[in-house]
Amino acid sequence: MAELREIVEWLDGFLSLDSIPDYPGAFNGLQAENRSPVDRVAAATDATLETIAGAAQADAQLLLVHHGLFWGDPLPLTGITYRRVRALLDADLALYSAHLPLDVHPDIGNGVLLARALDLVVEGRFGRWREDLEVGVWATADLSLEALAERLVAVCGSEPHVIPGGPGHVRRLGIVTGGGASLISQAHEQGLDTFVTGEGAHHHYHEAMELGLNVIFAGHYATETLGVRALAEHLAGAFDLESVFLDRPTGL
Repeated sequence: MAELREIVEWLDGFLSLDSIPDYPGAFNGLQAENRSPVDRVAAATDATLETIAGAAQADAQLLLVHHGLFWGDPLPLTGITYRRVRALLDADLALYSAHLPLDVHPDIGNGVLLARALDLVVEGRFGRWREDLEVGVWATADLSLEALAERLVAVCGSEPHVIPGGPGHVRRLGIVTGGGASLISQAHEQGLDTFVTGEGAHHHYHEAMELGLNVIFAGHYATETLGVRALAEHLAGAFDLESVFLDRPTGL
């Protein structure tokens, strides 16, 4: 067993929470505490009633997530927010969230792990979100666009949506997991021929086609399961805990 305070200190340091910015109002770190020592940690992409219940059923005392409960102005404890917070308290379950600090982690970041799972060689970072933070990675490749899509099916478990605006053979590929479609123009400016992200909007089709860039939407959820699963495994190893991953795909 381990005390929650010790775990939180380790997570904060491992993820460099103090030095990595996030969206205004996005809260990284401990979002709900508990009373019990921790001997089992659960991980999930999203903090929802379903994953909170799953963590409780797994006898976990801590739930690690990529998408936490708090993203903007303070919320009243009513409706969905009340039900989620009440479920955490009833289960004596702590909640820890890591959004951009997990995305950009050099070892277990979502982009790094997705590139590794696709058997690609990461060359560096790209996708400037603020002046001082690049949220994606780029990699070299030597495979057809069709073969890349097949690899994404194997890794993400679903058929990706391919916009074939670029060459049929992939050489330089960028990855920004989740909702990274706003960085399509940056992928083009960096000389990439293919860009993989989670999801996009209608107008991104025309942007990709007119820039001559392949864009692949592989699913917001599907591209953001690797990091939080790896974080739970690292934490479990550091404190000799048990860990479980709660897979709750949305299809989006």
